[in-house]
Amino acid sequence: MRLSGRVGRIQESATLRVARRALELKAQGVDLVDFGAGEPDFASPPCAVAAATHALQSGFTKYTAIAGIPELRQALAARYAREFGAPWGAAETLITVGGKGALFESALALFEEGQEVVTHTPTWVSFVEQIRFAGADVVEVPTDGAEGFAIRAEPIVNALTPRTRAVILNSPCNPTGGVIEPGDRRRIVEACAARDILVISDETYERFVYDGFAAGSAAELAAEYPETVVVVGSFSKTYAMTGWRLGYLLGPRELVDAACRIQGHATSNPTSFAMKGALAALEGAEADVEAMIAEYALRRDLLIPRLNALPGVCCAAPKGAFYAFPDVSACLGPRFATPTELAERLLEEEAVAIVAGEAFGSDRHVRISFACSRASLEEGMSRMARFFAKR
Repeated sequence: MRLSGRVGRIQESATLRVARRALELKAQGVDLVDFGAGEPDFASPPCAVAAATHALQSGFTKYTAIAGIPELRQALAARYAREFGAPWGAAETLITVGGKGALFESALALFEEGQEVVTHTPTWVSFVEQIRFAGADVVEVPTDGAEGFAIRAEPIVNALTPRTRAVILNSPCNPTGGVIEPGDRRRIVEACAARDILVISDETYERFVYDGFAAGSAAELAAEYPETVVVVGSFSKTYAMTGWRLGYLLGPRELVDAACRIQGHATSNPTSFAMKGALAALEGAEADVEAMIAEYALRRDLLIPRLNALPGVCCAAPKGAFYAFPDVSACLGPRFATPTELAERLLEEEAVAIVAGEAFGSDRHVRISFACSRASLEEGMSRMARFFAKR
């Protein structure tokens, strides 16, 4: 089979590869502890389930507008106006098939050969692959584990060139849990605005912050820099609605319209009744969200000391998201030379699934999701302690 050249520019998602192997082991009856999935273990909010069920029973199962149902677009725009002073209306809001869809459509609408896109690393696996698929080059700006992988303005601004088309920010960050301070975000947006460069802010984990940190949003700068700021979000993490596949894009009208045209040929509208559920979640699930975040904080506080007790492992407490990103470089050696080998041996020997750092651009780290019960964290860490004791 002869495939297109563009397919050769991308690799399989490492996180989905781990998820597939985990499902295979579970199907074989293996008692697996899954720290690989970036998926909340909570049920979707009851109000969302009820609204989607009602929509199904009422026959709301036909095509909708490609951009999504108007009431959901209006509610999202209203939320960003109310909380962040954003200038966007429903016309500048696109509902997509997951946040991944919003990012992919933006990449296809904006990037092409000869251009560069700057992003901080370690970074989510699909940023790099989407940029390359669109034909542009990736410029990686490292963040420092000693600083908790904080996203700093100066190295990003220094990476801008005449070829730069956009900067992609992800705060809180998957996989590191690193965050950006409001002052750094402002300096990046100001520098990009002066150079006619877009700032695409992936805020999928916006609500998942700890220790009193105020995550904020690039939307706070959109009124001041309307041609620069783009925000991508998702219902998947905040509302534990991963399988519903709903995300969104807010930004300049020209980009939203272009992404909508691409969506019209790729997926058409997002699922009709799922959008009814998302609207209900947006308007009525705040108590559910707050309860989930409180539980994630407890899990983080359980996990990090246990990780640091492992021989050769060092892990700072993440300020956001629901991932730990421990440095395991001191553990590497004759038994396993890379984080990938470590992760594979851990899966086969102790039935604990984690994701190797190479997937995110690091040969020193692994990613551990604490989007699982405290009982699972306790069991998984006991298995990991046994595994590392054999090192």
